[in-house]
Amino acid sequence: VQLVESGGGLVQAGGSLRLSCAASGFRLDDYAIVWLRQAPGKEREGVSCITRPDSTTYYADSLKGRITVSSDNAKSTIYLQINNLKPQDTALYYCATLYRPRCYETWETAEITHRGQGTQVTVSS
Repeated sequence: VQLVESGGGLVQAGGSLRLSCAASGFRLDDYAIVWLRQAPGKEREGVSCITRPDSTTYYADSLKGRITVSSDNAKSTIYLQINNLKPQDTALYYCATLYRPRCYETWETAEITHRGQGTQVTVSS
């Protein structure tokens, strides 16, 4: 199992980014995929979760309305679109597989089995 994130960078507040998570070594249908973020000195925070094949999605309450998660099965890639970025969104964003194929309401605290190295998002004010 391998997960490789890309798409991060330095962006001004109010801007947008689309992060990508390229998956290999498993089928996207096998596991729920989560996006997580962690800022320096802060605990890990769940951002979103997506379940295939029906693409059921869950979002962190603090980010609802600004993020959209999607998947492209042909490319084995999960995307995270973040709009209206704020300085407090600055963090290392990474994707991970859950131990189960569906998110359920407990996705934010569910055990992860594999994760990528992450992509840094820095938002300037």
